[in-house]
Amino acid sequence: MRDDVLELLRGANRHWSSSLGAILRELLAAAGGAAELLAQLPEQSPDATAATWLTILGRAVARGEAAPEALHPRVATVAIVLLRNEFVVRGVPTAPDDVLVEIVDEVYLPLVRQRGATPS
Repeated sequence: MRDDVLELLRGANRHWSSSLGAILRELLAAAGGAAELLAQLPEQSPDATAATWLTILGRAVARGEAAPEALHPRVATVAIVLLRNEFVVRGVPTAPDDVLVEIVDEVYLPLVRQRGATPS
């Protein structure tokens, strides 16, 4: 699962760091979360994003790498939302790889693995 998630984040990072990505970043910043505008950008639509991440997470659940309770769109998309935050809120032109690794190792994996765990 870790490799799959990092691959998705690295691909998104390359895309958002490109010339086209710079335009998308400007549109996202200008949209200010306006659902109507974001829905016009297929790869930015919440449904398309959630579907991709739910597929990856569903495969991880089937392999026993994630808790079944993690199969929720908000949980599944946490990593990509955090990456998007780097671009839109922080204004970075590209996210360093160590940031991607941190998102995966420090936030995403603990979240999806412990989602169904009961506190001791």
